[in-house]
Amino acid sequence: MARLEKDIAHFTALASVKTPRIFRRVFVLLLLAILAAIAFLIYVPWVQTVGGRGVVTTINPDERQQEINALVSGRIEEWFVRDGSRVNKGDPIARIADIDPQLVQRLEAERAQVEIQLQSARNAQATAEIDQRRMAELFAAGLTARRDYEQAQIRVEEMRGRVAAAQANLTRTETNLARQSVQLLTAPRDGFIQSINAGDSATYVSAGQVLATFVPEVHGRVIEVFVDGRDVALIEAGEKARIEFEGWPAVQFSGWPSVAVGTFPAMVTNVDQVAQPDGRFRVLIGEDPDAEQPWPEERYSRFGTVVRSWILLETVPVGFEIWRQLNNFPPELPAPASESGGGMGGGTGAQR
Repeated sequence: MARLEKDIAHFTALASVKTPRIFRRVFVLLLLAILAAIAFLIYVPWVQTVGGRGVVTTINPDERQQEINALVSGRIEEWFVRDGSRVNKGDPIARIADIDPQLVQRLEAERAQVEIQLQSARNAQATAEIDQRRMAELFAAGLTARRDYEQAQIRVEEMRGRVAAAQANLTRTETNLARQSVQLLTAPRDGFIQSINAGDSATYVSAGQVLATFVPEVHGRVIEVFVDGRDVALIEAGEKARIEFEGWPAVQFSGWPSVAVGTFPAMVTNVDQVAQPDGRFRVLIGEDPDAEQPWPEERYSRFGTVVRSWILLETVPVGFEIWRQLNNFPPELPAPASESGGGMGGGTGAQR
């Protein structure tokens, strides 16, 4: 050892070499950066999310897009709307006229004739019942034969059958006449005419044919998104979520929803029990009633607008989330109800 130290003394160039200060500073900075990264991965919280894309829809079937059908066959006489027209409930949409322009007058004349026949049958029935009662008194007194009494009863039954037949004819005639009143199609509720699907006044339409596409005003908007079957077991009704509407300027940090800009609070309202044909599950997300920030107006989030959503789950360290993503593991299961009052549960609520 002493000899080695004696030989090193002869290497004067090695003794003159010193570590530059810049290297020491870089070493210290790298060491601090590594320590900061480790602390960041261990102590910084991250809110796990389940993302999905969907559209704006509604859970009320009366507010969904629907078709206006022709209730009777005929020729389109007049259109009262055009593409994009706004209509209120009861406003006329189109009038359909029968090919026979005198059909209504003839039906009214037929109804008057059938009413006369019905009244005549009722009068005949009343007369036959009077004859039956008189024949019954005569038969009881022995002044007439049984055959005459039975013939009176048969005549009463025949008159009753004629009255029933006349009543049926009157009902059929009134039904045909009432159907002509539905040739004026009206709006079922407030909304918009999206498109006219039939032609002009020269077009013949049959009963049931689609004439127009109607979009009602949507009052109860929800988001319909689809999530993977691996994550659906972690989603329950009442879970908080953040949504981003297409075309709305937004900056989203899925793990830190509190610093997101341009997204809106929401809440899971329903999770389907059966998967779609592609294996995904439909999740309905509605507006959070407890949130102070309302959703944008309907003109900014119309029916069918594409939406991206992030359903908020548990809060975990950033390092754990990176490790989970690299291993393709599912998110953490929610804590049991008995443990939700502990420290971790409180931290999760604060982060959400």
